Amino acid sequence: MSKPQHLTPVGSIEAMQNDLPHDEAIGKKAYKRELQSLQIELLKAQRSIKADGQRVVILFEGRDAAGKGGSIKRFRQHMNPRGSDHVALPKPNDDERTQWYFQRYVQHLPSAGDITMFDRSWYNRAGVEKVMGFCTPQEHALFLRQVPAFEQSLVSSGILLFKMWFTVSQGRQKRRFEARRDDPLKQWKISPIDEASVAQYDAYTHARNEMLLATDTLVAPWTIVNSNEKRRARLGAIRSVLHALDYDHKDRDVVAEPDPRVVRTAHSLFIDN
Repeated sequence: MSKPQHLTPVGSIEAMQNDLPHDEAIGKKAYKRELQSLQIELLKAQRSIKADGQRVVILFEGRDAAGKGGSIKRFRQHMNPRGSDHVALPKPNDDERTQWYFQRYVQHLPSAGDITMFDRSWYNRAGVEKVMGFCTPQEHALFLRQVPAFEQSLVSSGILLFKMWFTVSQGRQKRRFEARRDDPLKQWKISPIDEASVAQYDAYTHARNEMLLATDTLVAPWTIVNSNEKRRARLGAIRSVLHALDYDHKDRDVVAEPDPRVVRTAHSLFIDN
């Protein structure tokens, strides 16, 4: 069931997008210590997922340079690669463009005991495809109508679905792009689409708000991650998934409820229009 349409994802979500979660950044030692504890919990969770034959899908969405790739790296850093898939699909080929839109994603859904992490997903249609004109308005509208039912079918089939949107301020996005241009080891991360996204910041904001209204549902809710501070964003993203999972030998002191200044449900950031 979708959220009532008189709600609008503005106000507090914009404040979260533009602010650092805390006045002081987390220190390197504290970050590494906390990350290690969470990664140990990830291994426990993975073992239970494998033993119970569960299927887990995690979507990493958000603006370019919002820290999705870095978070995926920390999720997978010590996990068993057998049963932990990272899916980052290129643009669709000629055949895929004639298929049902969701078809090329369905073939990457996990089997029993596996975790699949999508580095961008079917939500490309709600973001880059809409903003850059790679789909028609009709295709975009059809996607927004179909995706709640599509995700309902995934969840009804037993898939545990997590949808995370990483948000970052316009100024920090620009600085991260500049850092990539200056680093020869990171220049591969910049594409013409990425460059264009800087000038389309407001258009992406509008597309995101439209997407949240249509696709933040009771069975497949969105989690918003404040990625203005990358380290806390990574910790918050991992903790939000672990907090929701039920697995053996869970350390509830480590996997406490996520910091609301870093991680919030999308619905909690909606306001009455």
